[in-house]
Formats: sequence, C-alpha cells, structure tokens
Amino acid sequence: MESKSMPVIFAGHGSPMNAIEDNGFSLAWETLGHKLPKPEAILCISAHWETGGSQITAMEKPRTIHDFGGFPRELFEMQYPAPGSSELADSVIKTIKSPEIKPDQQWGLDHGTWSVLCRMYPKADIPVIQFSLDRTRNGEYHYDLGAQLKFLRKQGVLIIGSGNIVHNLRIMNWNGTAFDWASEFDEKAKNWILDEKHEPLIHFENQGPSAALAINSGEHYLPLLYVLGAQEKGEPVEFFTESIFAGSLSMRGLVIG
Repeated sequence: MESKSMPVIFAGHGSPMNAIEDNGFSLAWETLGHKLPKPEAILCISAHWETGGSQITAMEKPRTIHDFGGFPRELFEMQYPAPGSSELADSVIKTIKSPEIKPDQQWGLDHGTWSVLCRMYPKADIPVIQFSLDRTRNGEYHYDLGAQLKFLRKQGVLIIGSGNIVHNLRIMNWNGTAFDWASEFDEKAKNWILDEKHEPLIHFENQGPSAALAINSGEHYLPLLYVLGAQEKGEPVEFFTESIFAGSLSMRGLVIG
C-alpha cells in the first residue's frame, strides 16, 4: 500500500519575536503542529541561509543561530536543540544528481527555521535539516529543486519554506495599514497559488511594479518556489495566516496536501 504524502508548508515568518510572543501568527503555527501528522523529519528552506551553490546541513547536532540584532535578551537565549540527520542529508545529496548539493557542517538552524518550529514542535524532538538558497540562480532553478525534493514527502519528511511573499523592510508603515502595492501582489500571489498558475510566480521579475516592490531583495520570496515545486497537481491549498504586517510584510502561510 502506498504511503500517504506529508503536506508541504510555506510559513510567512516575519519578526523573530513571533517565537516568544503569543499572537495570531505564532498561535496559528501551534495549531498547525497539532493538526498535521507528526513528521519523521523536517527539511526547511529558510530565507536566511544564502549561498553560492546549493547546500544542505549534514551535522547531527545543529546549533541555534541568533542571526538578528536589537531584540530582547530572552530571544537571544532561545535554543531549539532539535537533532540533525546526516542520513537524510545524504539521501538528498544522492537523489538529486543535478545540481550538485554539497553537505554543510557549519550552519545550523537560523531563525527562519527555529522561530516557526519552536511553536509548531516545541519539544524539538524531530530531526531538522536546512536547505540553502543559491542566490546566483533564478526562480526556475529554485522551483525545479522543489520538484526534485518532492520524493521526501513519501518518506514522512515535512518540507517547509520559510520567508515572506511580500517583504520590503525599506518601506514600512508601523501604523499597520498595508501599502497598496503590498496588498496587490499578495492578492495576485494568492490567486495564482489557488489556480495552480505557477509560471507568473516563478517569473516574478516580469510581474510589474507591485512585484518589484514586494519581492525587493528576493530571499524571503524564494522559499515559496520550493513549496510550489513540491506540489502534486490538483492538491488542495489552505491558507492558515493571511495578513500584512507593518505595511509591507505579508504573513501569508499555506499548507498544501
């Protein structure tokens, strides 16, 4: 009997403070952790690990990385001591023939990963590995890699993309009102995802001024493409968070399958 595939998730992770604050986002991640089948392992593509070439963490005890500044001491003291999995990393390296995926022994778990997982799986008892973003490559490269990672779903591995569909820290509005361009692109992205129209999402650079402002430096958007690449045709999509924070951060989160 064929095993059921694990879902795939994109989490709009926003501020690291979501790790320690009870709000609509962090509580939605907690609820999701209770609803989903417990994974055998987790592979996370985080906005915060950019490399030349694609890499995967392969250590058995990944460190908790506090890759931010200006936050309370409590946040810097946070640890997420989930085990790694050299076995899972090796499986990915051997299965994906092209491009070459290189093992990493230095990185660990950055806040794009642990700020979400500490709410979803607070016991930190599930092996976690990270997959890097090769920032020398285009959207199609990242989408195709997501499709190649799809095999993990049948092995009980939860694939998570962690970033923000709209992410522009250069233009923010602390009174909370979303900028028109942010709402416009977030809504377009939502409809393309629901309609399984992945081409405009892959070629985001062709989608006009709202996309240029929304995606900006790009690293927070690219994890979405891995998640969409890992989708099977016709799989249902559910949005578990749908709001824009500080005018220019889409906290939209979705689960596929």
